[in-house]
Amino acid sequence: MKISDVIIIGGGLAGLMAASVAANRRQKVTVLTYGSGSLPLASGAIDFLNTESPEAAIKNLPAHHPYKKIGVKNIDTAAKFFCHITSQANLIYNGKISAQIPIVTAVGTLKYSSLVPESMNATKLKSKKKIFVANVKGLKDFYASMLVDNLKKYFPDKTFEIAPLDLNLMGGRDITCLSAAQILTGNEKILADGLKKLNATEDDAIIIPPILGLEGNISRAEVKSQIRADIIETTCLPPSPPGIRLQRALMKYLQKSGVRFHENSKVIHGTAEGKKITGVIIGSGIREKFFPAKKIILATGGFYSGGLTMREFDNPKEPIFDLPVFFPTGAENWSNENLFGDKPQGFSMTGIFTNDNLNPVDENGKVLYENLHVIGANLGGVDFIHEHSAGGVAISSAHKAAMI
Repeated sequence: MKISDVIIIGGGLAGLMAASVAANRRQKVTVLTYGSGSLPLASGAIDFLNTESPEAAIKNLPAHHPYKKIGVKNIDTAAKFFCHITSQANLIYNGKISAQIPIVTAVGTLKYSSLVPESMNATKLKSKKKIFVANVKGLKDFYASMLVDNLKKYFPDKTFEIAPLDLNLMGGRDITCLSAAQILTGNEKILADGLKKLNATEDDAIIIPPILGLEGNISRAEVKSQIRADIIETTCLPPSPPGIRLQRALMKYLQKSGVRFHENSKVIHGTAEGKKITGVIIGSGIREKFFPAKKIILATGGFYSGGLTMREFDNPKEPIFDLPVFFPTGAENWSNENLFGDKPQGFSMTGIFTNDNLNPVDENGKVLYENLHVIGANLGGVDFIHEHSAGGVAISSAHKAAMI
């Protein structure tokens, strides 16, 4: 088999981003995936940190944090590259790492992210006189009255109106946002005709669930061309159309770039000569296949995706290369009693420590493999959920690893 310049293990956000950067450098890239990744479960927005200016906050993080190893300049470059490649699939993102953009959640609260799909950017709400909230008949898990009640707390000076919208998408049966988005892809006239009946003007905004298709901004552009008001999508329960749009945008870029994908390929272990990984083996005991590479990028995720395992308490494992895994020892440090409190959860900080080049290191800081790089949720020492930093760490660590 021909040797790859880089093999990426994992098809989530970090893995697809790393493949995109490597492909942009004209490298021979192979992606090995086992599963579909978590992007269909995500909002589509990219969080860097839960603070007004993530760029400024990064400078005050502890030395072991992945952002400190990546560096602010590299993080900014990664964000710009991400926006560049998504735009090539007609999926426009707004934002930068030095600021936050508001997004309306499905229950009417405001969430802030640094990189936001254009269709979800709620910045203009503060300048609107009237806000319509579309109440799509038969759509599950979207409650317009709750959304209005909560959103009024942020905009008490605005006029709100719940607008019943019967699109007859499934003949009267209840449907999800994903089903609605699938139906409206290529059938945007159905939604446009429904929204026209509101007679909304340039001074108004229309909030809708995320049903503007599954292919970039094509459906949004088609509907917006017929509606004078701004149209703003909310988040939703998974599966998430904005997350699927992002996954498809990245996949389109990679397919055009000639990246080789091997799906349903479970990597069982790597092979090494000294401090160099020579390749990886996929398959089972019955049939195994060797993939040689000059460089390996590990993007298999944390506990939730099987990138880290723990059959015995206080003994987490990285199953492919048997890398040492950082974890807070002692049951009292493993978790907080208040699951959704204001402190990090110990178990969420479990992961692999690296040097500044994202090579895995042992407890003494000694590099284990010089051509193996660890990215995304595999990285240790940070509670991504508490910090709201999972997406930012994923794309910035992926960018740096692929550029080395």
